[in-house]
Amino acid sequence: MQDLKLLNYLESYLTPNRIKRFNDVIAQRTNHFTVATEDVYQLHNTSAVMRTCDVFGIQQLNIIEEVNSKNIDREIAMGAQKWVDLNRYNSVKSCVTDLKLKGYQIVATTPHTNDCELMDFDITQKSCFFFGRETEGLSDYVLEHADSYLKIPMVGFTESLNISVSAAIILQHVTSKLRKSNIDWQLNEAEKINKRFDWIKKTIKNYDAIVEHYIENDF
Repeated sequence: MQDLKLLNYLESYLTPNRIKRFNDVIAQRTNHFTVATEDVYQLHNTSAVMRTCDVFGIQQLNIIEEVNSKNIDREIAMGAQKWVDLNRYNSVKSCVTDLKLKGYQIVATTPHTNDCELMDFDITQKSCFFFGRETEGLSDYVLEHADSYLKIPMVGFTESLNISVSAAIILQHVTSKLRKSNIDWQLNEAEKINKRFDWIKKTIKNYDAIVEHYIENDF
């Protein structure tokens, strides 16, 4: 259990505006929905998806690096790497298994025989939206183990969208519906406290020294 006295002490190193900003953003964060990218080749696409997650309040981003492994492009992510939790997997199987154990349904974002259009998507279930590689799309493993298939209606000649654009369209729609619903979608109190600690640690210089000073002086 986190030390609330320590948390209050650490927050004394922040401005009131920064504390308010943290609290306002945390109040809009959710783990009801999450996102997974599968071996995305273009680095800027993964970074842009992370930025999109931050913008729409998605706290967790899952990256599968079975083939392609790269670092987040900080310039494109625009600082989102500080605020969004990044979970890395070295295989699609381990990612799907872990997410299902956490209670998520696997949603393959691809046209399919049994697909669902975005406007008709059921937001009541915890869901992880899977996005595939730029050219090949999602792997057979994801398609075979998916619980649901989701597509964005398109009426033009082009039959596909960039991964970051697709993620933005889907997340904007489902999170808007989520916030208007009666679903308990917000982080619980323990998760909110953990995020406050995490974000403070990424904000305050000499964080470890400040914590050590707090412990030594038994505030």
